[in-house]
Amino acid sequence: MGPSPSPCDNRPVAASPRNLRRRLPTLLAALTLIAVACGPATPSPTVRSTGTAAPSASATPSGPAVSPTPPPDPATVYRTIAEQVVAIRGIEPTGPVEPHVLDEAELKVRIEQSFNEDNPPDLIAANERLLKAMGMFPEDASLSGLYLDLLGSQIAGFYSPEDDELYVVSRTGALGVGEKVTFAHEYTHALQDQKFDLESVDLGAVGEGDRSLGRLSLVEGDATLSMTLWMQQHLTPAEQVELVRVSLDPEALAILEKMPPILRESLGFPYTTGLRLVLGIHAEGGWQAVDAAFATPPASSEQVLHPEKYEANEAPLVVDIPDDLATRMGVGWTVGLEDTLGEFQLGVWLRGALDRVVPANEAAAGWGGDRVVLVNGPNGAWGIALVTDWDSVADATEFADAAGQAIPTLAAETGLGHQTGTSRVTLLFASDPASAVQLDLIMGLTGN
Repeated sequence: MGPSPSPCDNRPVAASPRNLRRRLPTLLAALTLIAVACGPATPSPTVRSTGTAAPSASATPSGPAVSPTPPPDPATVYRTIAEQVVAIRGIEPTGPVEPHVLDEAELKVRIEQSFNEDNPPDLIAANERLLKAMGMFPEDASLSGLYLDLLGSQIAGFYSPEDDELYVVSRTGALGVGEKVTFAHEYTHALQDQKFDLESVDLGAVGEGDRSLGRLSLVEGDATLSMTLWMQQHLTPAEQVELVRVSLDPEALAILEKMPPILRESLGFPYTTGLRLVLGIHAEGGWQAVDAAFATPPASSEQVLHPEKYEANEAPLVVDIPDDLATRMGVGWTVGLEDTLGEFQLGVWLRGALDRVVPANEAAAGWGGDRVVLVNGPNGAWGIALVTDWDSVADATEFADAAGQAIPTLAAETGLGHQTGTSRVTLLFASDPASAVQLDLIMGLTGN
């Protein structure tokens, strides 16, 4: 599955559509978190506010007025920031990267075009069906509509490894502190791309959404740390305050707040939790250790949530679902989606279903691996099989107990199988009793 805060591309994604992970955006919400967290900034002798200064008053009322100070040339500002980011991140550029400035209308056009190009209607319908079946999405909501609203309101800029282009969004037309911070973040992505080839990091592997989220968290955590250090070193205190004001845009925050948690939390995860992962790597070995991590990026959201599991190289367990599941369901059944949810998304599901954060997080911890398949049948019938493996029998029992509390609240036909003494838990969701019975027989839940 695999949510995204960043542009992605051709792969099935259960939690949020696949289209915007490869573009690697900077988010307004993330800027707020980092701005608030990083404390007093160090005044910079080289980067100043880019707004037009107010005329200075003369010493006497009759003295001549002083002309307004012209704003600095944007190309010079961006070039200065690029040099500062290079000094912080320690990656020498191999070629120039010039920013393209978009206004809000142009951003929304690009997002919608990309979304429509990369997301076939059948894939969007499968994602939406899975989310609604698990109770993570309102029945009357449109996944594509909410996703486009979310990205259009939250993205402050993005970098595209596909065409080596960097974009900064200016909603006011000015080059202010938000645009400068965004450029620092996205320019880090450009440096990553030139050194590591971000397309080779494989952020969009088909059916590997949770792995993609883990890898994306390294990429975004790196850029967020670089951006944060740049802010600390080169923003004035006044600019720091202004950044918080810009980031706390009421309209954008209202859109963010109305989003289902699976979209809202998925959007921020690579920035916030990814930053924590990279901070630990950097504390142990500096930027050299962060560079080395690109050769062995996180294999799951679990490794991002629990950095000690990344350090120990605790790989996800391989979980299989019958290849002929759709055929065995009957004539006219086809596979609409296959992916991995991972610890992060299972945690989001349980937190929403149980409405209790700590028990939900504990129940999702101990995740070993999972696989989810959605099959579509005649006359709108559908079924979902989610097979999970856990690190221990105790972990499986804890998850089964939590899931057992969650599924009775759902509108779908459901089933849960956990054989005592085993580490496997299987969940079933279906559109109708007949489909649920057939899915149950195929997956062998009856009697468990």
